[in-house]
Amino acid sequence: MAGVRVEGLLKRFGNVTALDNVSLEFEDGKLTVLVGPSGCGKTTLLRIIAGLEDATAGSVLIGDEVVNQVPPWDRNIAMVFQSYALYPHMTVFDNIAFPLRARKISKAEVKQRVEQTAALLGLSELLQRKPRQLSGGQMQRVALGRAIVRKPGVFLMDEPLSNLDAKLRVEMRAELKRLQKDLGVTTIYVTHDQAEAMTMADKLVVMRGGLIQQMGDPEEVYSHPRNTFVGGFIGSPAMNFIRCSVDCAEASLHAPEFQCKAPSRFVQVLRERGKDAVIVGVRPEDLKVAPVQTEGAVPATVYISEPMGKEMLLTVEVGGALAKAITPPNVRPQIGETVWLTFEEECVHLFDCDTEEALPVA
Repeated sequence: MAGVRVEGLLKRFGNVTALDNVSLEFEDGKLTVLVGPSGCGKTTLLRIIAGLEDATAGSVLIGDEVVNQVPPWDRNIAMVFQSYALYPHMTVFDNIAFPLRARKISKAEVKQRVEQTAALLGLSELLQRKPRQLSGGQMQRVALGRAIVRKPGVFLMDEPLSNLDAKLRVEMRAELKRLQKDLGVTTIYVTHDQAEAMTMADKLVVMRGGLIQQMGDPEEVYSHPRNTFVGGFIGSPAMNFIRCSVDCAEASLHAPEFQCKAPSRFVQVLRERGKDAVIVGVRPEDLKVAPVQTEGAVPATVYISEPMGKEMLLTVEVGGALAKAITPPNVRPQIGETVWLTFEEECVHLFDCDTEEALPVA
């Protein structure tokens, strides 16, 4: 197997900078997920690692070898695309066997490796079918099989599940994660789906505008977002943000319709910096909704309620902004009704209004 490293990677398309001095290490045998909105540079980074795009500047290393001038077919990588890219006139067996035959491997070894790969992916009964006779999930397995059969040092996956329906996506991402663990192959996975990223990643890399915003363990990124972009992008529904003025003397936060104490871990930094305003972030699942006022509760007006089966998603107006809260399904306030929001101190995040960076804690 092989680790992958990029150093000072820059990519420009004319006047547009797709990657801006990106340096990143993909650990050997781990599954690293690149996540971010469309145009953030994640697919460009993947294609440069694959050798399908040339970097404007910087280096790509696979193992300890700089591979900038190495053609894609000599990089010991296998790529799985968003489209399955299967040959429609070939059987499943022939599609999986294609990269082996291209390398002039013996018929006996081709047969053995294809059958082993098909067994691993549950395709043994489908080897004589054509792609048009397969479901979307089966076609994706064939595309994976064609990558696995080569026994590459690195897997590159560019939104491989995006063409599947929601239920099959959930099933396939679990299978993909299990498969990667079983094979132990270094895998770089690109997606814009943050739920997919959170559930699959050993290491999560959040990108925006060609820059890395944050990377680390998925739980760490979720629990301690470095800025408002990461806080709003990772997590569904997104983190709520409300701009509040700061009373440093009283260590309190003020919005148009409420005030509350600043979390104790932020009091020192608020006083030291003398900030007159901050952005308060609270995740929807951390907001508790009650029909009556309690000490420290914040008033809010129900804007809309959305039943989701096991829970209710409320959108409320609070502090001059809309916020979302997740409640049990039996909590069903009416539109226009006043409710009261509470939250634990440790669930509050504070961000600088100017830089949108998270404030440090004492």
